[in-house]
Amino acid sequence: MKLRSIVVDDSSMQRMAVAKLVNNHPNLALVAEYSNAIEAKNGIKNNEIDLIFLDVEMPIINGFDLLESLENRPQVILITGKPDYALKAFDYDVTDYLHKPITMARFDASVKRAVVKYEQMHKVNEDEEHIFVKSNLKKRKVILNDIKWIEALGDYIKLVTDEANIVILSTMKAFEKQLPEDKFLRIHKSYIVNLEKIEKFNSKNVEVSGRSIPLSRNKKTELAEALSNV
Repeated sequence: MKLRSIVVDDSSMQRMAVAKLVNNHPNLALVAEYSNAIEAKNGIKNNEIDLIFLDVEMPIINGFDLLESLENRPQVILITGKPDYALKAFDYDVTDYLHKPITMARFDASVKRAVVKYEQMHKVNEDEEHIFVKSNLKKRKVILNDIKWIEALGDYIKLVTDEANIVILSTMKAFEKQLPEDKFLRIHKSYIVNLEKIEKFNSKNVEVSGRSIPLSRNKKTELAEALSNV
């Protein structure tokens, strides 16, 4: 995993030094360098950025002014030559604060903190992954990990979950597109199964929660390969 990063510093020497650290770090990808806050703001608006290495002391618009102007603020590691800004920095919920000159060890520690924070912000537990389906004229949230299998019922399909059976108007083909390929597999023209719920299978059937579900002959190899990756 690499955090998409930019460096914002009016000093070309300092900018080059930080950019080199970013380029040499296995968890960072340098997207761009900016010499002032105006260019940086436009760059952040037009690119997907995870982390900003931001100099505080810049002319006209300083680092804090830039942070205040951003609507969707990425993670920020502030860089400054003055320790006086440390307390103010954390008012902006920055990830870390680096004091010049930057040592490799201190830089690595900051990046590690940013990676951990990124993972916490983006982590989605399997049992929380969900989709919304329309059933009985209402939208209903369905936790993907609760689905045991999906069964075709003419113009409808039935989601068999741990708590209930949910019938919705859809084709198997259309619904299959909403499911993560690494967790669900269509094993028969009328059945899609949750790979993690499979208890055993043979050349003709798959067993899920004690229920025997037909397995198409041409799906056996695909099923075996899919289960080896679960």
